[in-house]
Amino acid sequence: MSKAQTLSAADRTRLEALIGHQFAEKERLDRALTHASARTQKGGNYERLEFLGDRVLGLCVAELLFRTFGAATEGELSVRLNQLVSADTCAEVADELGLHYFIRTGADVKKLTGKRMMNVRADVVESLIAAIYLDGGLEVARRFILKFWEKRAARADGARRDAKTELQEWSHAKFGVTPIYRVDERSGPDHDPRFTVTVEVAGVQPETGIERSKRAAEQVAATRMLEREGIWQKSSAGN
Repeated sequence: MSKAQTLSAADRTRLEALIGHQFAEKERLDRALTHASARTQKGGNYERLEFLGDRVLGLCVAELLFRTFGAATEGELSVRLNQLVSADTCAEVADELGLHYFIRTGADVKKLTGKRMMNVRADVVESLIAAIYLDGGLEVARRFILKFWEKRAARADGARRDAKTELQEWSHAKFGVTPIYRVDERSGPDHDPRFTVTVEVAGVQPETGIERSKRAAEQVAATRMLEREGIWQKSSAGN
C-alpha cells in the first residue's frame, strides 16, 4: 500500500478480517493507521484516537484480570495490568496483526528503528482499539481485546519480568515513587565477593538482599519486598 494513500479496498478487507470487525465508517480505520508525519490533507492522524484507545484497553484488561485472578491483591493486579498494556505488549499485538504493512507514515518515520518504531506500532494498536470502540461499541472493542490479550493474561506469570522491574511498576502505581537501592556492604575476597544491598520504597519497610554481585543482591531485595507486600507469592525455596 502506498503510504500517501488511504487503504485500498483489498487491504481494508484483509485488515478487517484480521481485526474481526467491518467498519461502518471506513475513515475511522484510515485515521487509526495514519501517523502525524504522513501529512494527509484530510482525515487527520491517530493521536486523539490513541488517547481514547489507551483508556478502553486499560478498562477491558483490568476487567479481564479482575475476573481471571480472583485471589490476586490490588498490587499484583496493578503489576499485571502495567505489563499487559505496556508498549512492548501492544507492539507484539501489532506484529501479530502485521500492522506495519498498513501504517501510513512520512519518510522520516519510515527510517525509525528500535524502540521508537516499537512505540509507533504500539500507538497504532491503541488508536485501532479506539476506532473499533467508536465504530462498533464497547462489546466489539472488548471482543477484539480479548482475542489478543486473553492468552497473554493467562501466561502473565511465565512472562513476568525481573523483580526490580516489577517492584518499580508497583511502587509507581501505589506510591508514585521509584525504589532506591543502597549498597550497605561489600565483603569477601575479590574472587568470591558478597554484596549487601537494601531497597527502600517510601511508605513501606525496607528489605535487604545478599548476593555475589550488586545486581543479584538488588534482585533478591526486590523479590523479598514483593513477596512481603503480597505482590508475588513467596517462593517455596525462600531466599
